[in-house]
Amino acid sequence: MALFGTDGVRGKAGKKVTAFDAMRLAMASGIYFKSLATTKRILVGKDTRRSGYMIENAIVSGLTAVGYDVVQVGPMPTPSVAFLTENMRCDAGIMISASHNPYYDNGIKFFDCNGNKLSHEAEEVIEKIYNDMALIESSQETDRMIGKSKRIDDVTGRYIVHIKSSFPRDLTLVGMRIVIDCANGAAYNVGPTILQELGAEVVVIADRPNGFNINENCGAMHPEVLAQSVLAYRADVGIALDGDADRLVIVDETGTVVDGDKLMASMAIYLKSHNALKGDGIVATVMSNQGLEEYLSKHNIKLYRSAVGDKNVLEMMFEKGINFGGEQSGHIIFSDYAKTGDGLASALQALAYLVENKLKASEAFNPYRSYPQLLVNLMVDEKRDFEEIEGFDALKEKIESQGMRHLFRYSGTENKIRLLLEGKEEKSLEAMMEESVQFFKKVLA
Repeated sequence: MALFGTDGVRGKAGKKVTAFDAMRLAMASGIYFKSLATTKRILVGKDTRRSGYMIENAIVSGLTAVGYDVVQVGPMPTPSVAFLTENMRCDAGIMISASHNPYYDNGIKFFDCNGNKLSHEAEEVIEKIYNDMALIESSQETDRMIGKSKRIDDVTGRYIVHIKSSFPRDLTLVGMRIVIDCANGAAYNVGPTILQELGAEVVVIADRPNGFNINENCGAMHPEVLAQSVLAYRADVGIALDGDADRLVIVDETGTVVDGDKLMASMAIYLKSHNALKGDGIVATVMSNQGLEEYLSKHNIKLYRSAVGDKNVLEMMFEKGINFGGEQSGHIIFSDYAKTGDGLASALQALAYLVENKLKASEAFNPYRSYPQLLVNLMVDEKRDFEEIEGFDALKEKIESQGMRHLFRYSGTENKIRLLLEGKEEKSLEAMMEESVQFFKKVLA
């Protein structure tokens, strides 16, 4: 089984992601990064999961064993680790997080010296080293060559200043009431601080992490909770982050959850109005609604579709010379301000759009009508190659003959298959989805 998934290594802490595995992976990554080293320092951050203590200590042990010095910054958003890695001139950055997953999962994400996520090729090299125990054992240092570790607690301010600088200097959030749901995660401190310093009246929810409540009935995975607070506090807008704050979901003043594709559409037009949309296009994934593509086309903006995963979005953005893209799920990437999806940086751009144009969120973030779309997640016993499944081609042909768009893919982090169908007629869509669900239950259960 491959070590790396769609976004680093992820799984149940203590089972798939154990202390031993984390130390071994840290040693393998340290061996890899030493071949590119300039400072012999690696930065390590984490979210608020209890298992982060175990994994962090294991990673520090592994890195110092192969001669690396480690900078520990404690609980910080994933995008802040990307920023700080480059800002503090480290050879690499490591984030310990399972993002939007429950507390009992954890994961390990890597960034290069420029704060970019590692390429698939780099991950393959690290995985090869990980499986070479003789190389790992021979690479351990002794005497004065063993590395050291230092915890730095004052880096929060650097990230806050960096994110605030992305908000236009001539605008302010004074007069806005904003509810922010921190998901009991890594942004529980920096998120509210940034909004308050820009002048907003801020109502904060899910900002009491205890190691086990990250993403639990809160955050980007449960925006209905934020919607209730927006209505209760009569707020202008609500912002929900996930556990490591690289994802953004917005709720408008009516308590309606803003569709991720529609948010990207609105922000693409905003950037274009400022002549700030590079490449005359944006990158979304194969999951994005056809309505997004048609709306952008009317504004002479090209939509490029990548495979699912913000890493794939970023790779295509670099390839096409584009500075804006994202995923329907809330990973929004403004590459002029962040190296990866950054929920807070994206939120500030959305808020700037509202303030500058004096718009309500319900007006600004509902620019077109989406095609009906259904998404179902199924647990599976095995992830078989689709082309080897008898009847799969016939199912695809039937879907396409009804004018529907389809996407079937396995989760990169869980034993799940994700089924997406999109079409113009909802009842036909529901019937076809039921047929598809029954098909995959039969062949994969």
